Amino acid sequence: MNKETEDVPQNDRPSRPLDAFDRKILRSLVQDARLSYAETGEAAGLSAPAVHERVKRLRASGTLKGMQATLDGALVGKPFLAFVHVDANGWGKSQRMIRLQAFPEVEEMHSVAGDTCVILKVRTASAQAMEQFLSQLYVLPGVRGTKSYVVLSTYLERPVQADVTHEWPQVPMPPE
Repeated sequence: MNKETEDVPQNDRPSRPLDAFDRKILRSLVQDARLSYAETGEAAGLSAPAVHERVKRLRASGTLKGMQATLDGALVGKPFLAFVHVDANGWGKSQRMIRLQAFPEVEEMHSVAGDTCVILKVRTASAQAMEQFLSQLYVLPGVRGTKSYVVLSTYLERPVQADVTHEWPQVPMPPE
């Protein structure tokens, strides 16, 4: 493994597939993580102790990574949202690039295939703050350029969903 990327977290698969009860529990927790085990059990069709055991197993396996509060970017002083595509030598997935996570403005970081190497979701206080963040990128060795896509409106922003679409429609959804 490349010395620069050996400590970079990888996407791992759970050791046991999720069943319908696990998915119901996760769906309930994604909607409202403050629910008690009894309330979650009602939604999943299980007892509170059974939900507690399953939640412990989901945490231990890494499937349930944690429960966070969802903040409003504008109300916490960071209304400027952009997706920054970084073009770098190689994949750009180096420890130097990973150090960008020290900035609380960086919400997501993805190594991708295509015409860019890394995509960042960055939320700042202003366009000027975004410019200052971009200046931090350009001093990283190997960074050749960036393309920033400023968000004007957000129609959907949600965490990973437990449900999976098993049968996609044969015909694309009709226009309204």
